[in-house]
Amino acid sequence: MKTAGVAQLKARLSQYLATVKEGDEILVPERGRVIARIVPEAGDDQESRNARLRRAGLARGPGTPIDLERLRRLRPDDPGDSVLRNVLAEREEGW
Repeated sequence: MKTAGVAQLKARLSQYLATVKEGDEILVPERGRVIARIVPEAGDDQESRNARLRRAGLARGPGTPIDLERLRRLRPDDPGDSVLRNVLAEREEGW
């Protein structure tokens, strides 16, 4: 969720709308109090699904760095590297 003052929102409206299209919300404060919230249209199109996946941490947007630590945590145990050996063998066989 991002915050943009009225002047900032007016100056960069197209950038903020692109952010909303990606699934993020924009809060618009005035004198320290939120007066508006810009949210993406509820729908079931591909962009909405992608945005939901990004918010859930199951996907990443373009230009977002890969979280290598998370990949390490999600990596299954493979003592002896049997998966790697099998993949390399399939490559040699032309799969």
